[in-house]
Amino acid sequence: MRFIVVNLVILLFLSACDTSTPDSTATETPVETNDQVGKSLEEWIDSEFQPSTLDRNAQIAEMNWFRQAAKQFKDMEISVVSETLTTHEYESRVLSQAFFDITGIQVKHDLIQEGDVIEKLQTQMLSGRNIYDAYVNDSDLIGTHARYGYVVPLGDFMVNEGKDVTSPTLDLKDFIGLSFTTGPDGTLYQLPDQQFANLYWFRYDWFQRPELQAQFQELYGYALGVPVNWSAYEDIAEFFSVHVSELDGKKVYGHMDYGKKDPSLGWRFTDAWLSMAGAGDKGIPNGLPVDEWGIRVEGCNPVGSSVSRGGAANSPAAVYALKKYIDWLKAYAPPEAPGMTFSESGPVPANGQIAQQIFWYTTFTADMIKADLAVVDENGFPKWRMAPSPHGPYWEEGMKLGYQDTGAWTFLKSTPLKRRKAAWLYAQFVTSKTLSLKKTLVGLTPIRNSDLQHQAMTDVAPKLGGLVEFYRSPARVAWTPTGTNVPDYPKLAQLWWSNVAAAVSGDVTPQEAMDTLAKQQDKVMARIERAGIQKQCGPVLNEEKGADYWLAQPGSPKAKLANEKPQGQTVPYDSLIAEWRKGNE
Repeated sequence: MRFIVVNLVILLFLSACDTSTPDSTATETPVETNDQVGKSLEEWIDSEFQPSTLDRNAQIAEMNWFRQAAKQFKDMEISVVSETLTTHEYESRVLSQAFFDITGIQVKHDLIQEGDVIEKLQTQMLSGRNIYDAYVNDSDLIGTHARYGYVVPLGDFMVNEGKDVTSPTLDLKDFIGLSFTTGPDGTLYQLPDQQFANLYWFRYDWFQRPELQAQFQELYGYALGVPVNWSAYEDIAEFFSVHVSELDGKKVYGHMDYGKKDPSLGWRFTDAWLSMAGAGDKGIPNGLPVDEWGIRVEGCNPVGSSVSRGGAANSPAAVYALKKYIDWLKAYAPPEAPGMTFSESGPVPANGQIAQQIFWYTTFTADMIKADLAVVDENGFPKWRMAPSPHGPYWEEGMKLGYQDTGAWTFLKSTPLKRRKAAWLYAQFVTSKTLSLKKTLVGLTPIRNSDLQHQAMTDVAPKLGGLVEFYRSPARVAWTPTGTNVPDYPKLAQLWWSNVAAAVSGDVTPQEAMDTLAKQQDKVMARIERAGIQKQCGPVLNEEKGADYWLAQPGSPKAKLANEKPQGQTVPYDSLIAEWRKGNE
């Protein structure tokens, strides 16, 4: 789910926003000179790094530390890489220049597609040749990084060879995603740089229409609102696609998705679709012993993904998840949706014909608040809202409820120490408190709790359709990235999309597709086990047993439910938001 977004509304907000005016009675922190030819440190703070959670003196002090720590690297040029997101475009275009002006270190910050980032990372890992000095790499690979030994454990680096270049104001406890970048050994491996979630999206204005509320109540026997479970989501999808069919002279649909055979079809499932159905076990950030990929671990060792080995990739809940995805795609989405890729389907809800979408990334927020869109009112406020993802019938309290992407700074041992230390300074700079609030407002991918609680976020919240309320809510902890059960993300992730596509086309049944996937995952893990290439926490596959044995055990894999469509449940959106706000108090 990798794409570019343009945030015009937020940039307009920022041009008028400066909540960190200095106290005229305070003693000014002295600014060290650096013989720079670009903007001065003070100019960057005053013209670009506003608003900030720090006052001006604290900003100057933090930037002075970077200047001092970087003296040993002055005139060095380093290379880093990230995928193409608005947040990273801002870093590449603006923050790399600021870093150079303040520290004297030149940064070549490349922007490429996510798949290319992983390819470069793998090439450097296997060849030992330094391609980039640092990578912004999804924390989905945390299980891979922690096992192969190619990645520098930041927890160790910061107190040993990187101690002299680790900022005293880094404040790790302020980061909201550290649990996602911590390995099964309890060590921090990556530093979060940006985060976004996958939530439920719906047309709030349509849901508020009295005539639609009355019609839905009459047909289904409960109130039209934010669906709590998949039964309600399905009812609402049917309601808008079949019973409403047309609003304001336009055809409308109760669901939006995509189904073309393409790599993006893989992350449609690995980004926690099975956990939303309830296929895994309880546990935050990921289910233990069985996670949302259906992979079971014992201790920290993966032991299988097939039900016959205690996994859940082909369990009744997983098969149900695939079947529902196909059913809804074909019955309630626009007729062109099955032939679309992720990037092609993304802009469709903004056209104004979609009532709801169960699988929607919050990085679409910026694209959905432009003034000329059918989903934005005459005052510039969104007609839509985002809300918690509904869950399937196998889901239980205590399980993760959805996906959250966390792009995080990752350093390889093959990078020479001096270059690695300079790159570590840059990683800390672009996540520093001096500028992280401004970066959050530009890219809408928050990483620090202090930024989320700032008045600037309160001010912009009404135009963001629930984004701020979600991230301020304690409920956000149930949306997490892929976890540590997955021993080799690149090798396993590539198995998903072809199997899902075969089921979408009707070449195989959902059960056959998930059986094949589970066997393929086990085969990959068996090869890793035989090769002995993962020094710690590598796969040690269970011997196969009958499915009946594992389905009779507590937890996941779970036996097939007699009723997979319980009564639909909804909640009023305004009541939900009130609870979120109360939880943040």
